[in-house]
Amino acid sequence: MSLEDEYAQAEELRWQGRFIAAKTRGRWEYVSRTRNIRAAVILATDDGHVILVEQFRVPLGRRTIELPAGLVGDHEADADEDALTAAARELEEETGYRAGQIETLGEFYSSPGMVTEAFTLFHATALEKVGAGGGVGDEDITVHRVALTEIDAFLAAKRGEGLGIDTRMLLFLGPRLISV
Repeated sequence: MSLEDEYAQAEELRWQGRFIAAKTRGRWEYVSRTRNIRAAVILATDDGHVILVEQFRVPLGRRTIELPAGLVGDHEADADEDALTAAARELEEETGYRAGQIETLGEFYSSPGMVTEAFTLFHATALEKVGAGGGVGDEDITVHRVALTEIDAFLAAKRGEGLGIDTRMLLFLGPRLISV
């Protein structure tokens, strides 16, 4: 049976929580966000630096280095929130920076073989420090302002400390990992 034929089969919900659902379609198992929630991911750069966040991630059981990000419309009261508004909100909540300009770089998929989650990547510039950051509630986010010339060493050091490195860090490492 072709993959298109399997996709034509009925989707079956196996389990659903508040934010994710486990589903099957034919022999394929995958996870999706409930209510079609998407994510906004922010590449925040200014004056030769990038703003990164560090936080504990329960699925990995360790802290990770990531780009600032958050869910779009994750609260019932904000169900109609657009991705750009979410990106600006998340940047300020997580990092304490407000962007003078935000540009949409496109929609991407995290791991399309097993997760339907999509995220919109934004480039935030003209940053102004307006608060401490750190997230909301129990997020316990550490903010890092890293010189772009030091990104390789910074990520290597964090990896050496046992932190997970989010796949989006390939934005910085990718060109140097492959020589064509």
